[in-house]
This record gives sequence, structure tokens and C-alpha cells, in this order.
Amino acid sequence: MITAKEIPFQAVTEFHGHICPGTIIGYRAAQIAVREFSSKRSVDEALIAIVENDSCSVDAIQVVTGCTFGKGNLIFKDYGKHVYTFINREAEDALRISLNSSVNLEHMDPTWSRLRRKVTSGSATSLEQQDFRKRADIIAEKLMNMPEEDLFNVKHIEITDVPKKAHVFRSVACQKCGELVSEHRVRLENGKLVCIPCSAG
Repeated sequence: MITAKEIPFQAVTEFHGHICPGTIIGYRAAQIAVREFSSKRSVDEALIAIVENDSCSVDAIQVVTGCTFGKGNLIFKDYGKHVYTFINREAEDALRISLNSSVNLEHMDPTWSRLRRKVTSGSATSLEQQDFRKRADIIAEKLMNMPEEDLFNVKHIEITDVPKKAHVFRSVACQKCGELVSEHRVRLENGKLVCIPCSAG
């Protein structure tokens, strides 16, 4: 079995598609977790990752730790924070890793921040896109080489409510659209079992 320590950053880049500050943050956070837990890459649900954002960092966490939505051991909380909690079921230990407030990507390179808004809105010229990528690579390199204690706050915490293992639900047909939906997500509407989109419409 491959250990998470053996997963190179190149594997993250291949999965995500490019190098960026977010993947560096996720990669380094995941490395800390597997080191602290002496963990192998999760092939079941022994390791849990709770992520508080849906940024590029989460792709790195999936690659390094093996925690995924499909296995039910990647849990997303939409808080918009660079905070990552890892739980080791076997060791009954938990680790909370948060990005230091001093590591503000907007302040590391204000020009990169301005260009990012143009790139994401589709208004950047080809030269601006090239400059954006170049600056992103420079920021990523800084983050990769930054001392761990400067990058993150890391602390072991007590978790009283460990997420339950994933439960496989049967599928039923929505009585409006006919599409299959997991039974725990159906809604009862006028005596019919319907999916969420149909119940909202």
C-alpha cells in the first residue's frame, strides 16, 4: 500500500490541472495530518477530512489523504475558511489545521490579486493571463518553502462527535421526473415521493 508521505506534489498537479497557491496549502496541510497520524493513504474510512472551503486546496487533500466524497470521509462545511480538521478513527485523535492570518494571499502580491479578478471574470488579456500564472507560481513556491509554523496553526483537539461511517441508501424513482434519487433525499409532496428539484419547482 502506498503511504501518503510518498505522494509527490506532481500527483496533485496532474489531478488538479495546474499549480496554484491553493493546492500548495492543501498539500502541506494533508502532509502534516498524515505525518502526525503516521497514516497510510485512506482506502476506507479510518481517516476523515473535514474541510471548511471548496477551494483548490481540497483537491490536494483528496490526493494525499485518500479522503473523498465517494467514500464518505471527506466532509465539506461551507464556511469559506482555510481550516482543515483531520480525524483518525483508529487512534481516536483529531488535528485542526488553520492557515495563519498573516498568510493573506491578497497581500502577498496585490497585482496577482487584481489579475485573478480579471482572469476569473474572463476580461484578462493573454498577456495578463500569462502574468497571472507567473505570479501564481511565485506565490506557490513561497508557500511550499515557508516554515510550517509560519504557514499554519496546528493543534490536536478533542472531537466528541466523530462523523458516522457512510451509509449506503437505496434509490427510488421520483414520482414527478422519474429519475432515481437516494431515498434519504426524497420529499413527500401531495402524497408523492419527489426529488428536491421537483419539490422546489
